[in-house]
Amino acid sequence: MNLSQLETQVKYVSDANGETTEVIVPVALWQMLLEKLSPEASGLDAVDEHELKEQILADLRESLRAAAAGNHYPVSELWDGLED
Repeated sequence: MNLSQLETQVKYVSDANGETTEVIVPVALWQMLLEKLSPEASGLDAVDEHELKEQILADLRESLRAAAAGNHYPVSELWDGLED
């Protein structure tokens, strides 16, 4: 399911001034989104979920050095997973 398909399923609620204040999401869509956002669906191994902050910072520094050197790595996006 892509972003435009998602947008057709939700309803927007506005206040008296016409400002959008809430979104109503169908239960089936909400459950699908929760499944996609759950830790199991994150793609992270349990070891990564509990990685020490120092290691995360070291990995980030190394990634920044690699990026500065012109090395690039692909990153998948949440919406790619929602198209299933």
